[in-house]
Amino acid sequence: MLSNDPRLFRQFVNDLVEWLRGKGRILIVAHDAPDPDALASACALQALILVRTGQEAVITYGGVIGRRENRVMVEELGIEAVPIHLLDLDLFDVVCMVDTQPGVGNNAWPPERPVHVVIDHHPLREGTARCHWVDVREEFGACATILYEYLVVKGVYISTRLATMLFYAIKTETQDLGREWVKADRDAYQELIPLCNNHILARIVHPKVPQDYFVSFHRAMAGARIYDKVLVFDLHNVANPDIVAEMADFLLRAEGVETVFGLAECNGGQVLSMRTDREDLSAGTILRDIVGELGHAGGHGRIAGGQIPLASADAANRRRLVTTLKRRLFAALEVSNRRGQRLLSPR
Repeated sequence: MLSNDPRLFRQFVNDLVEWLRGKGRILIVAHDAPDPDALASACALQALILVRTGQEAVITYGGVIGRRENRVMVEELGIEAVPIHLLDLDLFDVVCMVDTQPGVGNNAWPPERPVHVVIDHHPLREGTARCHWVDVREEFGACATILYEYLVVKGVYISTRLATMLFYAIKTETQDLGREWVKADRDAYQELIPLCNNHILARIVHPKVPQDYFVSFHRAMAGARIYDKVLVFDLHNVANPDIVAEMADFLLRAEGVETVFGLAECNGGQVLSMRTDREDLSAGTILRDIVGELGHAGGHGRIAGGQIPLASADAANRRRLVTTLKRRLFAALEVSNRRGQRLLSPR
């Protein structure tokens, strides 16, 4: 973890920029289905590299950008990011990761290939220690805040476009400074507000959505069950993996619910999402324990996500998996594994 000493941080950023200078083609890897924090962080690093070294960096990601707000953000702010399957990875001399780390399972970067720079706010992973430049600050609410500090330290002009990205990233990641934030997040949030384009922000925050979006809401609520203060829902089969996290965020608002666990099948695998407002829990740690050897999971204090590959599309195989995950969830949270109460049960 990088020292919080401002002098050491300034030296770190200066040394990193000088190390990047003249290194050849640079790739910036975001996690799969990138959210606003990943996209804004990648764009900020891209701007820093361009302004201070004159080199152009390519942003890439795996999966799809499915959540409507994120797609509108990309369209309205002109974010250029290339799906990783369209790139020849041998062409790049330097690889940077933002808002993710090597080998965590939520990015499409091949684990056998080297990563040189990691900037993240999730718990430090073992594979990251092998990277040349590492800035992982778990206490930060948003990775975008870390990259904002890079821009400030190097005196990079923050355009309205970039300010809007960074502000929206911090806004969503910390839920308007209501979740997992530190002073640096608050300072960045307040300093970026006057630089933003409010009309674009409004279109991002309130996008038009397709009709099947409401089908997912209905399915999540109709099938949700509450076990003590834990809500579990299953969307079964979805085309957009982001919808699971979006439903988890929404259902955490249910009165009497402290933790939400959701899952769905997408592209031959299981997508998992966990949300909690309990300060004594680490959603990332709990979900990693629940998933265990079955797949990959990660996150931080109150939010976590995971993926589990399915050996087959057999319905019975999936039912066994769901039963296993629920049993592990109830054991981890010390919840009675009894028949839950329906969220929409008649009153």
